[in-house]
Amino acid sequence: MLCVGAGGTWAAAHYAAALPDSVIAKPSRQFGLPFAGAPGPNTWLLGQGYGNTTGAYRQRRSTYGNLQGVHAGLDFSAPCGTPVRAIGDGVVSEVDGPHGSPPHNLVIDHSGNLSSLYGHLRVRSSLRVGQRVTRGQVIGESGDSQFTCVSAPHLHLELRDRSHQRFFNPLPYIAADWDSLALAGSFGRGYQYDLSTPRKWQTPESQPEVRRGGRILNEFAKPWPPAPGGAR
Repeated sequence: MLCVGAGGTWAAAHYAAALPDSVIAKPSRQFGLPFAGAPGPNTWLLGQGYGNTTGAYRQRRSTYGNLQGVHAGLDFSAPCGTPVRAIGDGVVSEVDGPHGSPPHNLVIDHSGNLSSLYGHLRVRSSLRVGQRVTRGQVIGESGDSQFTCVSAPHLHLELRDRSHQRFFNPLPYIAADWDSLALAGSFGRGYQYDLSTPRKWQTPESQPEVRRGGRILNEFAKPWPPAPGGAR
């Protein structure tokens, strides 16, 4: 069912119960990257990974408090206006829905009860709710979360269940050379340590699933590195 609110058209399923594993497609590298061409300093790079990043940890109670303290997507650094492409075949379910990720966002529903969110788009997508799209089709333009096209130009990409209650690590779902992307981009390792269990969540593949509104996962006893000015 679709509803229309002040912020645009959005799916009522956003507030539905989380879907069980039995109806969600397993990861099999079935999706592609949201940009065409090779990564590079003048095209696009992996800016921040999914999971328990140092940036998310510092804002685990504020920005990421409703996402269990975790960065629940991938950030791709890219100049404003870079064409953003659908990672897989699907149907547009939301245009500028209630997800934040300003100034504009888009959600596509895929088979296997998966949905992809494309955040910080520069302008409202010209696509319509209910419109079918194919993998690799241009669906919008990358923008800047701070509206300047200078401060933080990037695309925020999430992979969710269709209820929008579960957030998955996109790496095993997206066919890409993630080792090379992590080396080439500005992200590097970038994960927060708990010195009580220093190996926990220290690889891109081992990051935890997130549940909307669940308890914060990363209230670490001995965090490292220390957050400048304290965690928020």
